[in-house]
Amino acid sequence: MLKPGDKMPQFEVVDQDGKPVKSEDFIGKGRKTIIYFYPKDNTPGCTAEACSLRDNYAALTAAGYNVVGVSKDSVASHKRFEEKYGLPFTLLSDTELSVIKAYDVWKEKKMCGKTSVGTLRRTFIFDEDGILERVIEKVDTKNAAGQVLEQDVQGQ
Repeated sequence: MLKPGDKMPQFEVVDQDGKPVKSEDFIGKGRKTIIYFYPKDNTPGCTAEACSLRDNYAALTAAGYNVVGVSKDSVASHKRFEEKYGLPFTLLSDTELSVIKAYDVWKEKKMCGKTSVGTLRRTFIFDEDGILERVIEKVDTKNAAGQVLEQDVQGQ
């Protein structure tokens, strides 16, 4: 499990447009990076989370953040999700689970009495140099952006 002070794990996957994206793309560019992991495009909780970030995108970017979503969905699924909800940020397609496993969010989950393995909903916030500042483990999908911004204000 990543903890504050750890470096951003290295990765290279593709975004919703099929373009390669590397972890280095977010380091040393003068902006903090929010990397949020979610289970599946177009599901109620994941849509609420993405829309919270979309609706507060101007405030997040004004506060100096990049926003990056990650799930194991395909490029085509991400593209449909982006277009359907007008998402202005990067969605990474991690079909091989390399990023998801590097961030240790591929875990056993229990839902409705059933146990399965899948992506945990987690938000990682890195500073401009790619050093982990904090992890939000209990994500409020309807207020995902607010959780980032509230903690940002409290941390100052």
